[in-house]
Amino acid sequence: RFKCVSKEWLALCSYSHTRKMSLQTMSGFFYNDHGCRFHNLSGKGPPMVDPDLSFLRSSYKHFSVTQCSTSLLLCKCWKVPYPKQLGWNSLPKGKTEQFFEWPEADEFDYVVCNPATQEWTLLPPIELLDHLPLFRPGKYFLGFDAATPSRFVVFVPLNSSQTYGLSADMIYSSDTGGWTFTQHNDFSTYPISYLESTFLNNTMHFPTRYSVIVTVDMERKDWSEIKMPRGMTNEYGDVSIGKSQGRLFAWHIKDEGDYQLSIWVLENYDSGKWTLKCTVSCSKLFGRDCRKNYESYSMFAIHPECNLIFLTDNKEKTLSYDMDNQEVHIICATGDFLEGLPYTPSFVEWTSDGH
Repeated sequence: RFKCVSKEWLALCSYSHTRKMSLQTMSGFFYNDHGCRFHNLSGKGPPMVDPDLSFLRSSYKHFSVTQCSTSLLLCKCWKVPYPKQLGWNSLPKGKTEQFFEWPEADEFDYVVCNPATQEWTLLPPIELLDHLPLFRPGKYFLGFDAATPSRFVVFVPLNSSQTYGLSADMIYSSDTGGWTFTQHNDFSTYPISYLESTFLNNTMHFPTRYSVIVTVDMERKDWSEIKMPRGMTNEYGDVSIGKSQGRLFAWHIKDEGDYQLSIWVLENYDSGKWTLKCTVSCSKLFGRDCRKNYESYSMFAIHPECNLIFLTDNKEKTLSYDMDNQEVHIICATGDFLEGLPYTPSFVEWTSDGH
C-alpha cells in the first residue's frame, strides 16, 4: 500500500467532481462524548469530517445528533445554548443533563445535514389534521440510500393512547418538501422498537417485540412484515438489525454462558428465508475465558460493504471482527470510544433547496 502520491495525483483525487463520481466507503463513527465526536475507522489522523458541524453555527447554538443514515445526519438543533455557561455543543464533563435547568429544552428544530458537503435542510413542523386529535408525533427516523444521493425521507410514527403499537405515521420526502399521512390498523398490535430502524431498498425496517420485523415502503406506503429467524425472540427488545452488501441482517447476543452472538442474513424477502451467517463467543472475542458479573456485550454496527462487525464491552474495549477470516482488531482499549453511528461520506450535492 502506497504511503504517498504525486502532487498531480493528489490534486486529481481531491478534485470535487472526482469525489462526487467516486464510490465512497465507510470512514468511521459519529459518537457522543461531552459533545459530538468522530472516530476514524483507520484509528489514525484527524476526523475526515468536522464533527462539530460548524456550518450550523450561524443558525443554531447547540445540536444533538440523533441518527446517522449512511451519509446524512438527523439532528435536534437549538437556537439557544445549553448549558448557557458553556460553548457550542458542549456539556460539562462528569455531569449529567439533569443538573442544569434549561427552559428552552423543547424549543428545537429537526435538521437533516450532510457533513461532507456541509448542506443542511430544516424539516417543516408536523401539522396534524383536525380529525387526529389523539395522535402525537413520535421518534423521527431518517432514511438515505447512496444509490439516490440527492434525496432522503423521514419517517415518524404517530403515538396514540387509543392504540398500542404502530398504526399511523407521517412521511417526509425531500422531493416534495412536505409530509404525508398514512394509517394502517392491521399493524396496531405491533409495538416497534423506537431505538433503531434500518433503511434498505427504499423501505424502513423496524424490529418488534413479537419476533417480526415491520416494513414500510416509502414510495408505495405499503406495510408488511418479515418473521425473524427461527428461535430468535425479541421479548426484551434485544434483537438488532442492520444492512450490509444490500441485504438485511439480524443479530442477537444470549445473556448467559459465554455470551454467544448469532448473526443471520435474509436471503429472500418473498419467502422470508434466513441463513445463519455466524456464531461466535463474545467472551472469547474480548479475551475472557469465564463469565463475570459486570460483563455486558453488544454489537453496534456492521460494515455496509463487507462481513465486518463491530462490538463493545460497554466499559473499556471496542473491537472489530471479520466473519470471513475470524480476525479480531482492537479499535479502542481505553474506554474513550465505546460505540458510534457508522458513517460513509457522500459528496453529491442535493438538488432540492437547502442551506
